Amino acid sequence: MAFYTCNELMAAATARELRDNELGFIGVGTDGRAYTLAVGIPMVAARLAQLSHAPDFTIFWNNLLSPKLDEIPPYLTQDYLTKWPCAFQPVTCEDKNEMLASERFDVSFDSAPQIDRFGNMNITAIGDYKKPKVRLVGCLAQPDHFAFVKRPIILTDLKKRAFVEKVDFITSVGYLEGGDSRIQAGLRPYGPWKVITDKCILNFDNEQKEMQLESLHPGVTLEEVLDNMGFRPRIPKKIATTPEPTKEQVRVIRETIDPNHSLLRA
Repeated sequence: MAFYTCNELMAAATARELRDNELGFIGVGTDGRAYTLAVGIPMVAARLAQLSHAPDFTIFWNNLLSPKLDEIPPYLTQDYLTKWPCAFQPVTCEDKNEMLASERFDVSFDSAPQIDRFGNMNITAIGDYKKPKVRLVGCLAQPDHFAFVKRPIILTDLKKRAFVEKVDFITSVGYLEGGDSRIQAGLRPYGPWKVITDKCILNFDNEQKEMQLESLHPGVTLEEVLDNMGFRPRIPKKIATTPEPTKEQVRVIRETIDPNHSLLRA
């Protein structure tokens, strides 16, 4: 039996993608599982990175620039946030947009109900845009993340309804139709970096910019991954296994970073 949870494995995997002296953008999230993916896991990953290989990695979250991640509040409510030590607050929406457009962010953490084989994401509507089956939360800052952030990291659960051949609406431009189509559209040569899920990690490290399998989480089979995707990703000849979090990382997460379980909820 594993000594860690899936959320802890995802946090450790995300932490490995973060680099020293970088600035990451974490959105405010909503609630439930979406909150854990968009806020909780990135927060824990950022602190894990600070405690190991990236001591000067910092974040921008809510209206806080560089909050002290060694003093994460027990609850992320407005009362606690106003007292959370940070470099600067409050930061306005205009400030955030200016920082995004100026390419100040190295990393962003994103999630969505739909993502396709070229990393395009949809958080706008399921079905026809004018008469949708479901009207979603809307674009928020995601179009800016995928336009101006150097290495967006997608955090989501692997489900067939989420990993679709083509998104119903492109909220955030990934690699469009693949190849150099993103560049031809006049966008920066960035695009989504990694897709970290509850079953595997995927990337776009090929000339076609098509989603491909990077590693399977311990105990997960290739068939299980393919059964939970609406398209077949590229499969390498040799599939790696995602490294497990260390026992020390798990201890630090549970005792120091998130003792109140306010970030890595079940």
